[in-house]
Amino acid sequence: MPSHGSLTKAGKVRSQTPKIPAKPKKNLAPRIRNRKEYLRYLQKLQQGAMIRR
Repeated sequence: MPSHGSLTKAGKVRSQTPKIPAKPKKNLAPRIRNRKEYLRYLQKLQQGAMIRR
């Protein structure tokens, strides 16, 4: 089975590319954000129920 190019050159471009440090994330992961929003929603429901009593 012939290959497309020699295996000695495999990964050449990636190894030559300069490493750029990752940027810090601005937002939380969706799973964490959704949980926080849900807990905030429950608190608002409880506060609303206490006001009505």
